[in-house]
Amino acid sequence: MKAATLGKSTKTDVDQAVFGEKFNMSLVHEAARAELNARRRGTASTKTRGEVAMTGAKAWRQKGTGRARAGALSTPNRYGGGVAFGPKPRHYTVKVNRKAFRKALRAALSVHADRGTLAVFESGDYDKPATKQAAEALAKFGEGRALVVCARENEDNAVKSFRNIRDVSVLPVDQVGVADVIGAERLVLSQGALEELTRRAA
Repeated sequence: MKAATLGKSTKTDVDQAVFGEKFNMSLVHEAARAELNARRRGTASTKTRGEVAMTGAKAWRQKGTGRARAGALSTPNRYGGGVAFGPKPRHYTVKVNRKAFRKALRAALSVHADRGTLAVFESGDYDKPATKQAAEALAKFGEGRALVVCARENEDNAVKSFRNIRDVSVLPVDQVGVADVIGAERLVLSQGALEELTRRAA
């Protein structure tokens, strides 16, 4: 199986075992949901009626005022009272088995290979930051939001070349997940990122 080479008319070989996986919607959804949930901080917090700074005295005496009886001022139906059933700090993590995640990643990568929205570039083509060069190369490779994945080492110039282009997200390969891949309309990988993703998904 081959993928387009960004900015050139040649093709790049990709692993058939990784980029030829049959699409499994439920598995991809499970993996993407788990990743997005794991990114949530879960720090939202409200105070219950027992936590608000409020006097414990009754609003007025029980009898003799002609008004309805009233107890604590910290009840949720009173101004300044606690919140009923409000959010508390929690985690949203969902476990996904390692083999299932790898299969989901292969399926997400295979979608781009099947649609022809997968391209590979050589980081050596960017010996210095060149946003114009990167923009022209992407313009020849379809339309829509693009996800550019770069390796960590020796690809700073490529990162700087792509990161200021509109509708383009640049991520290091170790931070890319199923949700990022399946949510992009175009997927552009450096040669180093291609090798790393192939190793992770195999």
